[in-house]
Amino acid sequence: MELEETPTPVDPEVRAYVYSLVSALGGTGTNEDGRYVLGDDALACLKDIKRWLKLYDEKANRLDVARCLAEANLVEGDLLEILGAWPEEATEDRVKSKIALACLELLVPLTWPIEKNDTQMTVNHHRHIPYIQLAQTSYKRAILDNQSKTILRTAVRIGLPSIAIPMRERTARDEGIIKLILYLFRNVPIISTPGESKESPTSRSATIEAFHYQDVLALVLTICSNMGEDFNTQDVVILELLFHLLKGINVEKLFMDESQLKKNGTNELGALLAKEKNMHRSYAKHAPSRHNRFGTMIWVKREEPGRVSTVSGQDGLTDQQHTFRKMDQSKKWNKPKQRSRDIDKANDRFDVPVSLTPDATTHLRSFVEEFLDSGFNPLFNHIRRAIEREADRVLEVHTSQFFYLISWFLEAERVRRRKKQEAEKRKKNNKLAETFEADSFSLIASVLTQETFVLLNRFMQDRLDLKVWHDLDAGTRCFTQTLLIVQDMAESPLEEDQEIAENIQNRIFYEETTHDRIIAILRGYKDQGFGYLDACTQLSHVFLRMLERYSRENLDLQVRSKRRARKKKKAAAVQSGDADNGDDLGSEVEDIAEAERASKERRFDFNRLALKFSTQACIDTYIKFTRFYNDLNTEQLKRAHRFFYRVAFKQETSVMLFRIDYFALFNRMIKGPDPLDRASPVYAEWEELVRQLIKRMVKKFKERPELAVEMLFSKIPATVFYIENGYEKQTMSSKPRAPATLEVNQRWASTLDEQIGVAVAVLHEQKIDAIDWVLQVLSKAATERQSWEAESAARATQTEATSENVGLDSKAPSIVVSPDTEERRIAMFKDAKLRLLMTLAGFERLGIDDEPNATWMIPSALTARQLHETHETIQKHRDNPVMEYGKDDPALVGSIPAEELIRRKPTAKPRRAEYDDESDGDGIVSDGNEDFLFPAGGPTSTGPRTAVAALEQLKKKRRMRRKAPPASDDEGTAGLDDETLEQRRKAREAADLEKRLKIKSAEFIYDSEDDVEADRIFFEREELRRKGHAAKVMKVLQEGMVDRKKKKKKKRKSDDEEEEEPRKRVKKQERRVESERSEEEDDSDSDDGDLHFPVGSSSPRLQDLGLESQSDDKEEEDTPLSTPLEDFVQDKVLRDDVPVHVQASGDSMGGDKFSTGTVNTADDDGDDDDDNMPLVVPSRRRQRGAFVFDSDSE
Repeated sequence: MELEETPTPVDPEVRAYVYSLVSALGGTGTNEDGRYVLGDDALACLKDIKRWLKLYDEKANRLDVARCLAEANLVEGDLLEILGAWPEEATEDRVKSKIALACLELLVPLTWPIEKNDTQMTVNHHRHIPYIQLAQTSYKRAILDNQSKTILRTAVRIGLPSIAIPMRERTARDEGIIKLILYLFRNVPIISTPGESKESPTSRSATIEAFHYQDVLALVLTICSNMGEDFNTQDVVILELLFHLLKGINVEKLFMDESQLKKNGTNELGALLAKEKNMHRSYAKHAPSRHNRFGTMIWVKREEPGRVSTVSGQDGLTDQQHTFRKMDQSKKWNKPKQRSRDIDKANDRFDVPVSLTPDATTHLRSFVEEFLDSGFNPLFNHIRRAIEREADRVLEVHTSQFFYLISWFLEAERVRRRKKQEAEKRKKNNKLAETFEADSFSLIASVLTQETFVLLNRFMQDRLDLKVWHDLDAGTRCFTQTLLIVQDMAESPLEEDQEIAENIQNRIFYEETTHDRIIAILRGYKDQGFGYLDACTQLSHVFLRMLERYSRENLDLQVRSKRRARKKKKAAAVQSGDADNGDDLGSEVEDIAEAERASKERRFDFNRLALKFSTQACIDTYIKFTRFYNDLNTEQLKRAHRFFYRVAFKQETSVMLFRIDYFALFNRMIKGPDPLDRASPVYAEWEELVRQLIKRMVKKFKERPELAVEMLFSKIPATVFYIENGYEKQTMSSKPRAPATLEVNQRWASTLDEQIGVAVAVLHEQKIDAIDWVLQVLSKAATERQSWEAESAARATQTEATSENVGLDSKAPSIVVSPDTEERRIAMFKDAKLRLLMTLAGFERLGIDDEPNATWMIPSALTARQLHETHETIQKHRDNPVMEYGKDDPALVGSIPAEELIRRKPTAKPRRAEYDDESDGDGIVSDGNEDFLFPAGGPTSTGPRTAVAALEQLKKKRRMRRKAPPASDDEGTAGLDDETLEQRRKAREAADLEKRLKIKSAEFIYDSEDDVEADRIFFEREELRRKGHAAKVMKVLQEGMVDRKKKKKKKRKSDDEEEEEPRKRVKKQERRVESERSEEEDDSDSDDGDLHFPVGSSSPRLQDLGLESQSDDKEEEDTPLSTPLEDFVQDKVLRDDVPVHVQASGDSMGGDKFSTGTVNTADDDGDDDDDNMPLVVPSRRRQRGAFVFDSDSE
């Protein structure tokens, strides 16, 4: 009988080759007193083993050679012996240096961590990986325990010659040697055994102590402090080394001295004992005694007939609640486990706590302090730049490690500063006080830059979208520690740190996307683990607290929010195939402009943001966090308490907490079973919170009995509003507005054919399907209309043949235009260009403009022939669109695109004239002419320097100077009957209406066809009118001067005559108005160049224009030197070069705003004192029109 051969995990031939190489490498002998002796060709053997690892294991994706080397004990029996036997004085020996380097080249791949997921695993991997991982643990133990041979220091000696060479002079071999030793230092802390104690020879504490004694930490500090100057590509390896060396270490305990560590250990032990005692106490209430340890079985009847549930044990007889609870504990539900998309690698988990020995804590604390002082900024600044430019050496896992280390070191800096402040207060431990010397935050400034914030925000948003929760956890921790360090900076006594903190907070809180991202992280928790749950709740707590404080200090805080992007435009561009036709540079500029338009600033409202944190998903996350209340520390319990207090009382949304499972959790925390420890600092706060919640719930239950049902479910906003107010929330839906009506510029497209061509050309680029739809509608309508016309003609012939006088309807029925799709229906209402084409095609729209579902129809007036012609016209322009117009016009340079020929159709709003009378307007019927008038006041300026305003100011000043005497009865309206007064009023209205109809207002003038020749003729005619106008003004001035000189009195009037003089002047002006009114109205139509004064004004003499020099000294002091009309006359005369000489008095014209001068006119009277009258000449005046000048005695 032949024995069956047992299958071996490794090919025997491969095993034979590997074993032969290991045997030829060397060994221990009795002749050398047990020392290791190299073989004759040891260096070649080492190279052959390296070649087997590379060609067989790596290329064939197998692990056979690595297992054979582990079975042959190559690392502990040969490699470490060779490295340990290399003395420090033999550093210059080239042969031994090469052998040591060859040993290092084998040691690195043999200690390399094996990370493969389920999709990459093969049968060979499942067979070898457990054995190799166990062998790597023995490798690590041998490397760390071999204190006398100092393997790690030997590795440092191998790399020192290459490190001493300047970076620019190093070769690729030198860079490889430096990376090789750094990879060995990285592999050692990665190798770990689950559940190992801090006293284990392969623990984190042993690794830190070995790194400290063998100068590995000193080498790491040297490389980090010179990163970017002497080292470049080693940043990623150092990052991995620091991550695996520091992950899971509690920063608070790291910065405690021995006394504090002992006290903390005592407190932890006391807390555990108290927790155990509390558990025994709750169990002892219902625990069986020595007299009732008998078997018991209870049947509990259920609602279904014949169905019962069983409960075993006498503790089920205690009370009904305990019976039901025990029944619930006996239930078992095998919940289906969904495969997680984010598979956390064991080596990358940073939420598993690690404890250290006192010696390791001291060494690591010293390393961290020196690293913060010298190496933090260079290393993290260099790594950030490598991540931003996506260097080849940067992997996806390095980004999460980068942000986790930032959070760890920022927390270390915060704790170090706090410990320093506590030490300065105690003044007991001088050594600890000397350890902390940092006062400024410049040591960590490299991670507080805007570039780091941009990278962090992009990383968090990307991982949130991809649902990579492990990486998002690292980003969340980094953001939280950044906020906390900024808060410490704001409280710093240095003004520079306060300004930097203010700037950072403004940048962080300015983006509303940051607020929304934090809310999404909080409400997105499902089953990502307690580490992620703790991180997201801490981030939301810190962010809300800091933002609330900052918004109170900055009441005018602005945030930038993004508008919702419209995806229809992008989809239309992709569908039309026009997305890739534009220039790359132009598209980039357009994207930037679109991004600017898509965002807007608004005033920040903290209550509005806090309400977003009060949603059901956010509350569920904190409820899941609170379920671990027995495992939470004081700070975590306070965090949950503050959140529920904010939701219930600050935001007044306590209805969101009215759920049965919530109250069951709160009651269990206070009343038990397994309640909070009454000695806890937060127990009283939780007890008061639960009491107030129950009180509010009972009060609301009395007001809204419907709450009894709603307490079983989550609450949507509509339900919350109903429970709070007792009625449903009324929502008003806003109707969409119709687009502006468009038209085609008739100068370049005068005919209907050309206008249709313009409309088709505009739609042809991106909406050609709309043109095809219009063609399809016209084709069907033409066929239907042609059939109706043939039928109508046949009926008419039949009627004539039978000589029957039957009243047939000769009017064709209208054809309703129906959209083919829902998008087309929306476009018929919102697309102004499509509506223009439909209007030009003869379609008509029924209903109001803002009705989205209004009906389009083809009217009965359009015949089949007209529809066919319109169809052919649109089809012609669709096949050959004309995109540019005006090429043949010599007045244009180039051409006009069809898009620019489309403009909004102007809509003139009718305005009614308003009359300044005392009539109420009752019984007055408008004749329709008022619709063509512009408002009262016309296009004149309404500023303070207008004629009317100046006149009113002049009247007020004269009233203050004297009171006008009351008019006599014969000059007033006394004695006139109502009929006469009514006739006078109608006459005034008719005269005013006739005058207004002759004036063209700019409000009713629109841009129409541009005629260059007509413009030239118009301006020439206006130039002639202006010159004639200036000459007439000068003539009026001269006549007024002569008339005033002739009427001047040489004797001073008495006081009574002075009071009577203004009344006489008024009478003269009224008589002159009646005589000149008819002449001015006749001349206004015949001669456009005359100077017209409105109806009701006096003749333009100098005393009426305000240019008369009064003889009374008091009048000269109170009366202004000029009036707005006088300014107008002066400006007009000065602009038109009329021979009027202005002589400046005093300072130059440029000195003041106004300069007083004299006007000397050519007059034969010559030497008269009144010729040199005062005049105010403005430095810069605009032309003003004449105004109605009434009597100033009023």
